Amino acid sequence: MTGSQEPPSFRLAYVPGVTPSKWVRIWNERLPDVPLTLTTVSAAEAPDVLRSRGADAGFVRLPIDRTDLSAIPLYTETTVVVVPKDHPVTAVEEVAAEDLADEILLHPLDDTLDWERPPGLPAIERPATTEDAIELVAAGVGLLIVPQSLARLHHRKDLTYRPVTGTPESRVALSWPEEETTDLVEEFIGIVRGRTVNSSRGRTRTPEQPKQKRPDKRGAQRKPAAGKSTGGKSTGKNPRGGSGTPKTAKHGKPRRRP
Repeated sequence: MTGSQEPPSFRLAYVPGVTPSKWVRIWNERLPDVPLTLTTVSAAEAPDVLRSRGADAGFVRLPIDRTDLSAIPLYTETTVVVVPKDHPVTAVEEVAAEDLADEILLHPLDDTLDWERPPGLPAIERPATTEDAIELVAAGVGLLIVPQSLARLHHRKDLTYRPVTGTPESRVALSWPEEETTDLVEEFIGIVRGRTVNSSRGRTRTPEQPKQKRPDKRGAQRKPAAGKSTGGKSTGKNPRGGSGTPKTAKHGKPRRRP
């Protein structure tokens, strides 16, 4: 490497609610010589950050404009409604979207759910961010429907949440610039997909050891059994013409000498 070349590094962007710590830990174990830096970006900004090469890859929320970007869907989140702890919704384990028809539903400008029309009654104004909307829920202004990870991210002791059916779900994907599928990007894809170190795409694959010949269970040089010729089949008879088992010699009385 010449003095003008920069050492390799990997820049990973992620949207709020995604926790990349597990994958970062595996990266540091497998590629300790390649530092990984993290950047938090909003869900709306994430695609442009990747297109402008502000990050090598990133965790995004679908749907996004796929122009010039590759994306691998990873998982789908549960959608929940955030409510005050004393709200009637807390009496049930799960609520349907139509059951919130008479509630004021806050719809922040950074909403990550792909709504055709949010349920409930609209608020007078749309909060700028999800964090602002959480504050309004705590103030008793309305309720908020979000992916579960965002409800956990903005957790407050005076609020809780319940799963909601009949609403869009947020899908999280790993994305990167289509023309920049580098070896390091492939390495991170492998980590996220759970490939082992010895995977065919693994950068640090352990070289295979030469296979050892298995010993012949019959013996490498077994001596031929008695009565068996090395060049033919056994006849089961003594080589001198008798049976395989030698006859016992007869013993009589010794003769007297004359």
